[in-house]
Amino acid sequence: MKKIILSLLVVIAALILALALLAPRLLGFSIAELGNAVRVSTGMGAKLACSGRYLSGFDHTRNLNDLASYSPANRLLDLHYDDQAGRVTATLMGMGETSATFRPGLGCTLDIGDTSALDGVTVASVVASQAPWPHGNSAPDIIPSLQETLDDILRQDNSAGLNTRALVVIQDGKLVAESYGEKITPQTPLLGWSMGKSLTAILVARSQAVQPEIDISSPLFPHWQDERRRISLENLLQMTSGLAFDETYAPGSDATKMLFGAHSASDIAMQSPLAHPPGEYFSYSSGTTNLLARWVYDQLGARPQTNVDFFQQQILTPLAMSNTTFEVDASGVFVGSSYIYASARDWARLGLLMLNGGDWNDAPLLPEGWVSAASQPNTSTNEPRYGYQFWLNGGGETLRFPELPEDSYFMLGNREQAVMISPSTRTVVVRLGWTRGDYPTGKNFARLLP
Repeated sequence: MKKIILSLLVVIAALILALALLAPRLLGFSIAELGNAVRVSTGMGAKLACSGRYLSGFDHTRNLNDLASYSPANRLLDLHYDDQAGRVTATLMGMGETSATFRPGLGCTLDIGDTSALDGVTVASVVASQAPWPHGNSAPDIIPSLQETLDDILRQDNSAGLNTRALVVIQDGKLVAESYGEKITPQTPLLGWSMGKSLTAILVARSQAVQPEIDISSPLFPHWQDERRRISLENLLQMTSGLAFDETYAPGSDATKMLFGAHSASDIAMQSPLAHPPGEYFSYSSGTTNLLARWVYDQLGARPQTNVDFFQQQILTPLAMSNTTFEVDASGVFVGSSYIYASARDWARLGLLMLNGGDWNDAPLLPEGWVSAASQPNTSTNEPRYGYQFWLNGGGETLRFPELPEDSYFMLGNREQAVMISPSTRTVVVRLGWTRGDYPTGKNFARLLP
């Protein structure tokens, strides 16, 4: 018996030594970060595989390939799908068991802490009509020559391994071309990652339009009674809050704790101290966006049902967005920084809303002047080319995309997701995919302009 135990200890020691030597090169993290790395891997695995399966309709192979694009370690994930319960459980070499549960209308949420408040939330579906886009799902205005160009871009992208999944072009309010990758349809909800930040800003604007009596004076949150009371709503929208937040996506960072380990995603940034005076320094922060989502949640009464109802009734229904899910964290607050799944046509509807100055069906949906303010440079001294959760092409010393009009601005997300709004050409372009490296956004989008 002692020999068996000794042999097991030798094997374990050898395994630990092997991990220490090979982890940085093969798995993408140091052995010193093993605990955090396992939590990130299983949290990401459970969450993305759950949403991939139950929202996008992806199979296990596609889910695993998507996860492995972030780290080779994710190839070692064991993903268990319980279709009856709508739950995915992930472990990494038997460690770090984490699960995520799907709820209709809410999408998938990591099972962290007490999630019972989500179980009673009901979400009414947005019924699609056969009216022409954007009011319905028919597309009678396709321009053959532009469609041919778009199909060519899709072919070239995927021949080059760029994994483009959807491309849509809107001109003068009409859907004039659309192309889709393998097993993707006009109704497939796809993850926009940080493009959700722009939708969160639109949600803030709509809440101000519906409730103009909302007090936006400081402090934005009751317990910000220290120097953070000087942070304004506009500071949050422009990423100039001055809050310290570690946006690096490494094991143990603020960003990974927020997305893959927290019961309340907004709590991480809520506890952050000031690193700069508000309004002076731009620092891209997903935590800041989740503070905006938390602010809306609080203004609506801090109840998950009310929060979801407002989004459904005030955004999705008016815009006829029938294939969109805004996912919540375990506390019931939208994860505005990252977790919005929408079809390419629905992402295009948001772009058209901005192109139309916040009007929809010839009626204002957003406050007068808000879109203009949202697409203007911020007040920072280091990076002015960012508006209200939208990236700007102009506003600085150089254009972000030299091939594109200076007045264009963007929703941008990880894996090279993009929605371009180009006022001077009356064009919206949507690109959804899963590109690990760079994508030729400027070059490809320029081919689609009138």
